[in-house]
Amino acid sequence: MANHVPSEETALLVPQKPADAHAALYSRFSPARKRVILALVSCAGIVPLLVTGSFVPAIPQLVIDMHSTPSVISLTINIAMFSVAFGNLVWASYSGFYGRRPIYLYSLPTLCIGSIGVATSTSITQLLAWRVLQAVGCSSGMSVGAAVVGDLYALEERGGAMGIFFGAALIGPAIAPFLGGLSVHFASWRALHMIFALLSVFMFIVMYYLLPETSHPGTRGADHKFGEEKWRWHWLNPLKSLTLLRAPNLLVVTLATTVVLMTDFVMSIPLAYTLGKRYNITNEALVGLLFLPVGIGNIIGAPLAGKLSDMTVVRWRAKRKGVWVPEDRLRASLLGSVLAPASTLACGLLTEFVPGRLGIALNVVALFINGIGVDLALSPASAYNVDVLHSRSAEVMSACNALRSMLMAIMTTAILPSLENFGLVWTNLAATVLGWTGLLMLLVTIRYGDRMRASVNIEWSTARDN
Repeated sequence: MANHVPSEETALLVPQKPADAHAALYSRFSPARKRVILALVSCAGIVPLLVTGSFVPAIPQLVIDMHSTPSVISLTINIAMFSVAFGNLVWASYSGFYGRRPIYLYSLPTLCIGSIGVATSTSITQLLAWRVLQAVGCSSGMSVGAAVVGDLYALEERGGAMGIFFGAALIGPAIAPFLGGLSVHFASWRALHMIFALLSVFMFIVMYYLLPETSHPGTRGADHKFGEEKWRWHWLNPLKSLTLLRAPNLLVVTLATTVVLMTDFVMSIPLAYTLGKRYNITNEALVGLLFLPVGIGNIIGAPLAGKLSDMTVVRWRAKRKGVWVPEDRLRASLLGSVLAPASTLACGLLTEFVPGRLGIALNVVALFINGIGVDLALSPASAYNVDVLHSRSAEVMSACNALRSMLMAIMTTAILPSLENFGLVWTNLAATVLGWTGLLMLLVTIRYGDRMRASVNIEWSTARDN
């Protein structure tokens, strides 16, 4: 029998013993310990979109309780998105300086206090103020969590871990309306935010005992500034991370994933007024159930996106005879950039023209496909950001998430007015066309990524430090 000669692709897939100091950085924790840490930060990653999305089914009750109007109450969603964007920048900046673990241990109590404040608010002013604190408290989950994934997993396995992380994060907007609907129907919107407060306490305890510091030794800013001295407070400029977006490849990829993710919000935010009204579903809990197909799609799409992402990196690296081109990972985002917008158009057409149970069933399928599509687009693109700036992973993730959150906050304000003025089909068609521009942006980055990176003076990561 002929001896089997392992190919380069096989060699990349088979775990190797650390051959140098950099490779050893990814062997500091056992595979089982890595999975525990990944599970912890993935759970924390669910919280931001869970908190921001929980107000959607509670808007009618909030209007009554606060003696206000739907447009004013809807501001809480937009303000929360802006606050998450700002909080992302703050926590990410300090996670690079002090480490990942302290950020979780300070942000979770902030979330607890903010949630209690929201639950006990008696006026619009109080509600808005506490929503800001609550959103800032939960905002560390995305950028710092992605940085932890970058700390733990090397290049060829990072996509799979990032897929799981973002798959968990996208469960947040899928289950938030369902939880909000259950709360409104069986108790009140205040009860849900008290649950958030209790959840933050529980997560703090778990993080305190189970989450180690994952930053690579000697890479924290405090290590260089204070050395052997006792660490103390150091002021940082959280907006500095935004300067990374001067890199056209990072900016274009962020814009691409934003317009793809927008297709999800166009379907979900007005769901009670589209599917609920069209099919006469008035029970808030049942309306919330309609969001679950997106979450199930995320759960399935997460490992699929991660596996596809890593396989793409390995395959193209083998084709290039060992040369790593970071933009190859973005090829795994192309399918999702087609599916997610297409499902939004399908949902609009089905709701408009297909009545009864058949219409509901087909819409559920469209929502499910959207969940898979968004994950397939977002996860590889996020792993790409960590790949190209591995040493500044928290900063680049916070900058991209901040821009995405701010754009989403602006764009989502147009959804309900567009439905009122142009109707469901035209609104969803516009979102679909906009989403497909994300596909074009990704194709441009794949083709010209090397020139984009070379156009700015940033110390990009290489295969040796990934």
